Amino acid sequence: MNTPNKLTLLRIALIPVFVALFELTAIPHNMMWALLVFIAASITDQLDGHLARKNNQVTSFGKLADPLADKLLTISALICFIERDVAYLPGWAVIIIIGRELIVTGIRLIAMTENTVIAASMWGKAKTVSQLVTIIAIMFNIIMKETFNVALFDYGHLHVILVLVVIMVVLTLISGVDYVCKNWKLLNFK
Repeated sequence: MNTPNKLTLLRIALIPVFVALFELTAIPHNMMWALLVFIAASITDQLDGHLARKNNQVTSFGKLADPLADKLLTISALICFIERDVAYLPGWAVIIIIGRELIVTGIRLIAMTENTVIAASMWGKAKTVSQLVTIIAIMFNIIMKETFNVALFDYGHLHVILVLVVIMVVLTLISGVDYVCKNWKLLNFK
């Protein structure tokens, strides 16, 4: 197994660690540890793709597992937020994100059966960045509230988390529509 695939598996293995740290309030500074694990897992995403392309180590496993690992990490964080009733993150926004991820994963699976590779689009990359930034901001805000009783991202009527969530949902919708439109020919409805 090559290094990029090992990094993908590491990211998948970090997901239950992230969730456990997020949920186990008996652990001192659990949210800080959860944030660090989330950031480490996110870094493996950038690193595995870079190494796979640089060293010509792109594999069928990596083509499937890498985007799946990203989606599992993001969805796990969003579900943890819903369970915690995080302000400005409504359930419908999470449903849109999960729905988009399932649709795009389905399209990628269909493409793989036809030996077609669907590269990440500019919109897909922007969506991923917006998700990571939003998740990190939400976690940092939780840490600040719990540690210092300060809502760092609330400035009067400007609720930065809400703005980030709106951007994340809009980019999720745009990138989802973009993937479906660009790959419509793969969807054989006959």
